[in-house]
Amino acid sequence: MSPEAPDRRNLIKGAIALFVYIGAIVAANILSAHFGLVPVGFGLVVTAGTYAAGFALLSRDFVHTYLGVRGVLLGIAVGVILSWFLATPALAMASAVAFLVAELADMLVFLWIRPRGFVRAALISNCVSAPVDTVLFLWIAGFPLMFESIVGQMVGKILWATIVPLGIYVAVRALLRVRRERHLLRDSLPIGSAVE
Repeated sequence: MSPEAPDRRNLIKGAIALFVYIGAIVAANILSAHFGLVPVGFGLVVTAGTYAAGFALLSRDFVHTYLGVRGVLLGIAVGVILSWFLATPALAMASAVAFLVAELADMLVFLWIRPRGFVRAALISNCVSAPVDTVLFLWIAGFPLMFESIVGQMVGKILWATIVPLGIYVAVRALLRVRRERHLLRDSLPIGSAVE
């Protein structure tokens, strides 16, 4: 394997994460522009793009890991430009401000905690940046700042768009690790031995 291979793989992972990040920003703004606030049960309401926005918070951590702050800023810029034309200029501006401020909060927390593990850093930084993103976006976009909408957004962004995908990420990593260990064990056994 060439020395450039790990860098190339990281660049590909970063490009995929950036594509997902931009898509999540645009999807969140389009859904919010077309459907506004929607009920999610238990008396809570969210902007229709909440789950996509929450997914943007998590994908941003992957972009930051593989492409750095410049990658995140590029994602925000492209997402805002596309949102300007595909959603509304007001939502695009609200999204830009909310994502930039939330990114700063997320980046500070993520970089501080990252040495203790990606999953921990992503979870804690999203728990910090999600409320910042929520309040700023709702306020600037002109949605009402109500208890029901703020709590609804937190459930969507932190539980469904952060904890659940991180749980899937951890499970897939664990399965891949077990598979790799079995493969290594099988390769280290004498010919004719079996691994159960």
